[in-house]
Amino acid sequence: MGRRRTRPPPDESAGIGRLAACQTGAMVPTRDTARAGGLTELTELTELTELTAEIVSCCRCPRLVAWRERVAAERVARFAGQAYWGRPVPGFGDPDARLLVLGLAPAAHGGNRTGRVFTGDRSGDFLYAALHRAGLASQPTSVSRDDGLALHGVYVAAALRCAPPGNRPTGTELETCRPFVVRELGLLRNARVILALGGIAWAAALRILAALGHEPNRPAPRFAHGAEAAVGPYRLVGSYHPSQQNTFTGRLTPAMFDAVVGRAALLAGVDGSGDGRQAQP
Repeated sequence: MGRRRTRPPPDESAGIGRLAACQTGAMVPTRDTARAGGLTELTELTELTELTAEIVSCCRCPRLVAWRERVAAERVARFAGQAYWGRPVPGFGDPDARLLVLGLAPAAHGGNRTGRVFTGDRSGDFLYAALHRAGLASQPTSVSRDDGLALHGVYVAAALRCAPPGNRPTGTELETCRPFVVRELGLLRNARVILALGGIAWAAALRILAALGHEPNRPAPRFAHGAEAAVGPYRLVGSYHPSQQNTFTGRLTPAMFDAVVGRAALLAGVDGSGDGRQAQP
């Protein structure tokens, strides 16, 4: 059976044009908003694309709505000529993924600008380069939603879908956003491994799994780079976040990240050949 790949969506450079939905609280899925995730053919709105539409239209956290729209309007000098996405950022990847990579939140001038998770910033550069070296991404860079990137056996999402001020979401905001990734993981029916990027993502993953009925053993497994924990039918793997603070200081090196990505892929049964075959852990 052939593997389904992600398909890059058409250009939606006027990204913030649909933010009027926030004024009414509307969360109605449409073909245009479902298209943002680049998940499947536009002729069929699957459950995953419908969820993507809900995510893109979400206006539940006033502080985050105000911040993401302010950043999109004011921009920064190096991106002054670009139209920002300025909306919640949906997950991205292979709907048949066996591995979920979970980050914290979109960057203000990364995903909040490009509309795709871990795209257009240094963290994304580090992540997708590693996935490419592992044979799980079609290219080592990710600069826009229409750059041709496809993931193989991997789906990438964030615990929070809007860029938070100072990269610091509140507990309430994380809790409000959690149902999205709970539903997302439930729809990724082949996924059995979660690679959590950072301690907050690790804690979020434990809460996500608990929401799916899989309580971890007590005491709860602690985060560390390379940590592993079995939670129900899932295996949780931890990594330092590929932020500039970690990668520029050498706390997280490409070799360290390659090792943990390779381990997660092995546990997930993704062989990295790009032909849809599955390895045995």
